[in-house]
Amino acid sequence: MKVYFAPNSRAVRTVWLLEEIGRPYDLERFTLGQREMRSPEYTRINPNGRVPTLVDGDTILSESTAIAQYLGAKYAPHLIRGPEAPNFAMYLQWLHYAEGMIMPPINNYVVETILLPPDRRNPEMAARALKVLNRTLEAAEAQMAGREYIADSFTVADTITGHAVIMARRLGADFGPLPNLGGYADRLEARPAFKAAEAA
Repeated sequence: MKVYFAPNSRAVRTVWLLEEIGRPYDLERFTLGQREMRSPEYTRINPNGRVPTLVDGDTILSESTAIAQYLGAKYAPHLIRGPEAPNFAMYLQWLHYAEGMIMPPINNYVVETILLPPDRRNPEMAARALKVLNRTLEAAEAQMAGREYIADSFTVADTITGHAVIMARRLGADFGPLPNLGGYADRLEARPAFKAAEAA
């Protein structure tokens, strides 16, 4: 199994889950924006030239949530929830919440504060993105009331939406009114598998 990876990207989710599962993998490391990510060799595997990409035999996946669903279904059924589980709908909601709600304003904020050269950044757009991000976190804060993990016990959903919560905090989202999410992020960051993914 091979993972195409860059630090501080969604690829951390994939490596984190593999560490949780205990599956061996090889890493092909990039840095974000590296020219080799747009090379013909890599775009034959991932036409978008982004990370993560998972290669498992003849299977190639390049969407982090799809990768998580695949790995969970194939190698870690104890970390997913099926239709027979009472929290199946909750699990699905929070598995997909990150990409639907949290990541769009994170992406906009990162573009306006990190990726664009200083003379092209728009502080108003950055402030608006941060405001939207803070609003998306309120629903997750309510969900985490009285819970250790986003769908009760630790699941694949924590490696997706939990990772987005961690990134939001690191980027400066206002966690003052979000004590449940703050504790949640602390618990996730303390997991040995998360630490291993961060060190990759």
